[in-house]
Amino acid sequence: MSTVGPGRRPPREEVRRALLDAAAQVFARQGVDGASVGDVAAAAGFTKGAVYSNFGSKDDLVAALVEDKVSAYLELGLAAVSDTDASLGDKARALGDRLTRAADEQRDWQLLFLELWQRAVRSGATGGAFVDRRRELHAAVTDAVTAHLDRAGVAPPLPAAELATLLMALSNGLALERQIDPAGVPDDLFGRVLALVVGDPGAS
Repeated sequence: MSTVGPGRRPPREEVRRALLDAAAQVFARQGVDGASVGDVAAAAGFTKGAVYSNFGSKDDLVAALVEDKVSAYLELGLAAVSDTDASLGDKARALGDRLTRAADEQRDWQLLFLELWQRAVRSGATGGAFVDRRRELHAAVTDAVTAHLDRAGVAPPLPAAELATLLMALSNGLALERQIDPAGVPDDLFGRVLALVVGDPGAS
């Protein structure tokens, strides 16, 4: 909800951020189709006009939310492997551990991700905001994988694009499994698996 005091008009970026945060919660709990623009606006503490002036429509709001979450995911991952002195195995463990914590912190996004994924599969969509942003993320992850393997002088066990697919699938799958069976997905499992993939003998 907005924390703006009386008499102060909030900056546009503050309004936009509040609406995106509210949308993530409302869409996750009510479903994209079940939630209205008014529901999102009320949760953020604004009027429906604020949603329309910032995003244009509910579909545009969903697209902006996907863009926001994908960008944050990429930035988080890049930050986790930014230590240039760390070994490739240590970077893999750090990445897995950080993304696991992020998934725990963003349960609403996990629910929304699953709904958007189901909608794309059911509709047979080969484009749209969700699919397009996933492709952009995959390309960025592929570039990052290539750069880190080259820097470490390690021959990839798979093509970089396939490693990126594996990383994203592990991230999504383990996050969803952890939602319903936390004990079955230890905190360090993702990191240990990634370290094994890049050939770290101490990962097991």
